[in-house]
Amino acid sequence: MKLRFSIMLLCVSLTALLCGEHFFQSLHVQSDASYIKWVEFTIPSPILYRAIELDIQSRNEEERVDFIEVLSYLAAKNGGNFKKVTQADVAKAADFLKSNSPTDLKQFSYYLNAYGAVMNGWVGEYEAEQKSDDGTAKTVLKYGLIVRHPVKGYYSDSDDFGNNRSYGFQRKHQGHDFFTSTGVPVAAMEDGVIEVMGWNRYGGWRIGIRSFDGMRYYYYAHLRKDTPFAEGLAEGHTVKAGQTIGYVGQTGYSFKENVNNIQVPHLHFGIQLIFNEVQKDGNNQIWIDCYQIAKLLSNPPAPVIVETTVEP
Repeated sequence: MKLRFSIMLLCVSLTALLCGEHFFQSLHVQSDASYIKWVEFTIPSPILYRAIELDIQSRNEEERVDFIEVLSYLAAKNGGNFKKVTQADVAKAADFLKSNSPTDLKQFSYYLNAYGAVMNGWVGEYEAEQKSDDGTAKTVLKYGLIVRHPVKGYYSDSDDFGNNRSYGFQRKHQGHDFFTSTGVPVAAMEDGVIEVMGWNRYGGWRIGIRSFDGMRYYYYAHLRKDTPFAEGLAEGHTVKAGQTIGYVGQTGYSFKENVNNIQVPHLHFGIQLIFNEVQKDGNNQIWIDCYQIAKLLSNPPAPVIVETTVEP
């Protein structure tokens, strides 16, 4: 027993040394037995768009809008049901929250934490090149949507989250499929660290990226045979939003590596929320429906310029 405990302490120490402060943050979260175990993300893309648009447009105003707070307030008021929520309701909620606190609203705290886990870091400042009328380029600081669409090309899709899957065992589809051509580039949706990279009998060649705050795990599967990944990537590497990480294929459904057993080329894309490290590969896994997110990212709200010139 003492030997086992000593080994556990050694493993914890080595993991902490390798992972730094993020490990201790995760370890602290594990001590909280009340972590969230279920999130249903069904906000329609027009509602997402309007809330984010109001947030962006308020960047240079005195009274700021927080789009996650607006969406959490609307969810708390409507029991998480957005079917009757309009874009006008979003604007009214944003105006209300400028001078009122929703903290006493039942379930507001839950939705703030749940939606924050999905969308923290989506909106912020970033540098971009902008061409002037005379054709010269300058660097500007913009405020807008930072996350990027996972497919860099034409695709077709439908809301297939929760559909039945039977290979290996009966289960529900816990992601979103983008049907496109073999070789179409796949992009990191958010900045993060490559946590997993290689072969899986279900996902084929796949790559998993963890957000810097540790709350989102992005899963990209069925990548291209022979050359699935972008050159130079490896587990532990940092990637940026929009960076090419791999290429669409149809690998998977095989114990043997590098086999095309998926019927048609497509990207399986999934987002897992992690409120507690035991959820990552254990019980109470939370995978969300990405369909509305994909629709939003295919036509994102326009950013605003914060500074016209950024010093090099």
